[in-house]
Amino acid sequence: MLFSWRGGPEARRLLLSLLFLSAWEAGSGQVHYSVPEEAKHGTFVGRIAQDLGLELAELVPRLFRVASNDRGDLLEVNLQNGILFVNSRIDREELCGQSLECSIHLEVIVERPLQVFHVVVEVKDINDNPPVFPESKKRIIIAETRPLETRFPLDGASDADIGVNSALTYRVNPNDYFALDTQNNREQTSSLTLVLKKSLDREEIREHNLLLTANDGGKPQLTATVQLLIIVLDVNDNAPEFDQSIYKVRVLENPFNGTLVIKLNATDPDDGINGDIIYSFRRPVSPEVLNAFIINPNSGEIRTKGKLDFEGKKFYEISVEAIDKGNIPMAGHCTVLLEILDRNDNAPVITITPLSLPVREDAQMGTVIALISVSDRDSDANGQVTCSLTPHDPFKLVSTFKNYYSLVLDSALDRERVANYAVVVTARDAGSPSLSATASVSVEVADVNDNAPAFAQPEYTVFVKENNPPGCHIFTVSARDADAQENALVSYSLVERRVGERALSSYVSVHAESGKVYALQPLDHEELELLQFQPRQPNPDWRYSASLRAGMHSSVHLEEAGILRAGPGGPDQQWPTVSSATPEPEAGEVSPPVGAGVNSNSWTFKYGPGNPKQSGPSELPDKFIIPGSPAIISIRQEPTNSQIDKSDFITFGKKEETKKKKKKKKGSKTQEKKEKGNSTTDNSDQ
Repeated sequence: MLFSWRGGPEARRLLLSLLFLSAWEAGSGQVHYSVPEEAKHGTFVGRIAQDLGLELAELVPRLFRVASNDRGDLLEVNLQNGILFVNSRIDREELCGQSLECSIHLEVIVERPLQVFHVVVEVKDINDNPPVFPESKKRIIIAETRPLETRFPLDGASDADIGVNSALTYRVNPNDYFALDTQNNREQTSSLTLVLKKSLDREEIREHNLLLTANDGGKPQLTATVQLLIIVLDVNDNAPEFDQSIYKVRVLENPFNGTLVIKLNATDPDDGINGDIIYSFRRPVSPEVLNAFIINPNSGEIRTKGKLDFEGKKFYEISVEAIDKGNIPMAGHCTVLLEILDRNDNAPVITITPLSLPVREDAQMGTVIALISVSDRDSDANGQVTCSLTPHDPFKLVSTFKNYYSLVLDSALDRERVANYAVVVTARDAGSPSLSATASVSVEVADVNDNAPAFAQPEYTVFVKENNPPGCHIFTVSARDADAQENALVSYSLVERRVGERALSSYVSVHAESGKVYALQPLDHEELELLQFQPRQPNPDWRYSASLRAGMHSSVHLEEAGILRAGPGGPDQQWPTVSSATPEPEAGEVSPPVGAGVNSNSWTFKYGPGNPKQSGPSELPDKFIIPGSPAIISIRQEPTNSQIDKSDFITFGKKEETKKKKKKKKGSKTQEKKEKGNSTTDNSDQ
């Protein structure tokens, strides 16, 4: 890369720093280098890491890599020293043909953070191709009657190089009869002609042998030669002549076969067969012309017979000759310069390079998902491409360079809502009618652990008969997690607490994987009527839990009439049974839990203005007894707007005489069992 500086080294370093700082803070930029074609392997091109403002130590950690739409094996970067070097032979003519500009476009990508740089390496031409004539020997027939200054067109040489290396000069060996004339026209084509300077005399000299030499302008200079054999004939003295020496024609690409390009006309003043003309392409005829055009030998019409593709070839130079039918044929010549006009016949091409797939659902906005490049082989408006994105959320396209885009995250992701996006990129050109292309990329959203397990309900009530065998299964809890794979795996444990003088874990346990709850020892209703505990997911970050209430079976018999009597000093109250309960939501009712049966020691009841068989809430007694049962139910009412756990509003007691009867019946017991009521506060509303 060439720089021009004024000032000392410090000024140069400062200017370089400012240039790179302003270029790379925008996230992308462009660096230019140049390298001669045919450079050897390992030839230094530039200090690409230094010029891009990157430290050598960060090239590997930041996944420094180079991509190219051209041949990617031509150039390589040494990650140890950050030098861009020639990796394989670069042939400019093979890479770019005879285009005046020839460059290799590199896309440099580094991550953490992601940066994309654009590097252009210009391939300089060297004089490695000599001129080439289409044939080594050319035969020219000239009538002896041709006047002086008659011009005979010659085929010039071609040179695959460009610039001064392809600038050709011609010379012919010294002679008295012919001189060489070379003229350049505005169409950048050279006209090479042989000019007659002395009248020919077939009787004196029947043939002239000349050597035509072409030299290019390179250093060292390369040459080519062709032998000119000039045959002098003594017959037909008038050659056909065209209306013009050069015809200019424009044709739209992709015409139908047989489309008329031009009708040529040449005249010959001779009479008879000497004035009859045959049209043909002047030899040698290039394969491009032979494959694309045909000429009618009698009418001079040139028509298409093959595909004319603007993107393949934009310009044709067709040499035509008109030859009469005289005994000594004479020829007239013209050149048709045919320009191919572009149609919008190429749809855009989209290339997607994924970078961050799958993308985590907690990815930051602005995260680059993929790199997108578009191209269109058409020219002007037909080749101008705009891109759009579907869906518009949660991604967007950000232009990084001409026809280069980044697919970036524009809003937050939620895998539990959408786990996969089918992102469609549409590229549309500005031609008329417009052509478009689409390319899709599947963006999978990777799960992160952002959802807590949740139980199906906040509270479970389970009824268990007393004197159960140790280790019996009493209930199964179940929690679900909206995350995926290992993030959705749930394990269970108990929230430890004291139940009387013993730990909760001495009564029950929960299986960590299945959620099955087991009673670890026989449960005694007289010792423990209500056992309340909380299973939980063991990760302390999640505070979700559900209460599990296990009621023990007792010998208390609930009469089916459902009559509850007030305690001492209180009135009897007739409460409705399950069968006679009113359906209104606020009506009073009393019933055993569903599936518990009449022998259960647990029941529910409601009171309210919708129940005509009961008093209002202010007249509710504070105690009830059940006929034939030793149980006493105590109730305290909840203050207005109270936040007290409703599980504490109802307690169960036993009559003293019932305790004595139990003591007599169970001789194995040496002392009265104390009545214990245990409750814990739920994490969810009752």
